[in-house]
Amino acid sequence: MTASVQQPLAPVLTPRPARRERQLTFVEYAHALTERARQLDPSGPATALLCIVLALSAIGMVVQASHAATTLSQAQFYAELSSQAWFRFAGVATLLVAARISPAGLRPFLPALWALMIVLLVLVFVPPLGKAINNSNRWLELGGLSFQPSEVARLFVVMFIADRCVRLGERVWDIRRGVAPTLALGLLPAGLVLIETDLGAASLMLMAVFATLWVAGARTGHVFTPLLVFGPAMGIIAYVSLAYIRRRIEMFLGLTHNQQVADSFAAIAGGDFLGVGLGRGLARNQGVPYLESDFVFAQIGEEFGLAGMLLVLALWGAFLWNGLKLVLAIKDRFEALATFGLLFSTLLQATLHICVVAGLAPPKGMTLPFISHGGTSLIASSLAVGLAIGAARRSRNAQLTPAPLEPSSRPSLSNSLVS
Repeated sequence: MTASVQQPLAPVLTPRPARRERQLTFVEYAHALTERARQLDPSGPATALLCIVLALSAIGMVVQASHAATTLSQAQFYAELSSQAWFRFAGVATLLVAARISPAGLRPFLPALWALMIVLLVLVFVPPLGKAINNSNRWLELGGLSFQPSEVARLFVVMFIADRCVRLGERVWDIRRGVAPTLALGLLPAGLVLIETDLGAASLMLMAVFATLWVAGARTGHVFTPLLVFGPAMGIIAYVSLAYIRRRIEMFLGLTHNQQVADSFAAIAGGDFLGVGLGRGLARNQGVPYLESDFVFAQIGEEFGLAGMLLVLALWGAFLWNGLKLVLAIKDRFEALATFGLLFSTLLQATLHICVVAGLAPPKGMTLPFISHGGTSLIASSLAVGLAIGAARRSRNAQLTPAPLEPSSRPSLSNSLVS
């Protein structure tokens, strides 16, 4: 009897689990988003930004009219309505004029404008020009015109930093010859704003300067290391030396109670999905001061509900997306960098306002651009967007204008480099 040869069993093949796609890092995601936003024609994003600003300004006009109608007398209401209408008309006019100028038109004057802003930030401490409100020297009165120099100073400082970064070229990588002197030029006006005292505006200017410097090509360590040093240091100094800053931080941490913040939360919660209706909000008469300015997003939440808040957030999301597309479409390096700084500072201001009202940041007097009450903020935001649109217009015209033909006898720059 022959023994049967046992064949080895075939190995059991188990299906391998599907390989999961690698999760993108933040930098890779940002790069992919940038590639999606990249386009050649800047006129589309510029037009979209103009429409977004007009929509936000229209919402602001309705909100301000609603607030004035329920808090002022009839005569005061018509006066306030007329004032708001003129301010918004002036904002649109400023935007259109700035669109004709563009950052390139202001570039030769930026050093003088930077020096002028320093002078104006100092004059707020000099009576009778400086006007102290709520123990803060933020206002300046010149020729019957009252305004906050810090709102406009931020725009010119950012453009000045952009111009300096472009002129530095590769030296922007050098911390001693590039980063440190440039940061000093941005820290000086921010320090003056902090002394006013206005921690929010100083922080906003500082973050805009650092972001512009980083996008200009400065090394990440050279930018964020000073930011991580100066930012907390400025916060600690303000916490120790300024009582109102200490109270606001303690409110944010839940160590103390603030009725204004609690009432703003209640106003948002009371709005439900569609809101209580235009002019029917109760928060303005129940302990929420500055509801038309520093807490205007809470009024939107109460009267227009979650739908109104989502509409405003969608408009600012569209502002972010079209601003990114606009910056990437501009060919001139200075104008692209200046446009980034201008739009970034405007968007950052809106983000800080919404975070404060939502309880995600310590309470701070920060207006919501194009919506809040206040002429200086409206004009400054309109100026920023108008200059950005002007950069798009110049870039579009440069693309449509054919380059002049060089004489054949004259060597071109590319031939000179090759030889």
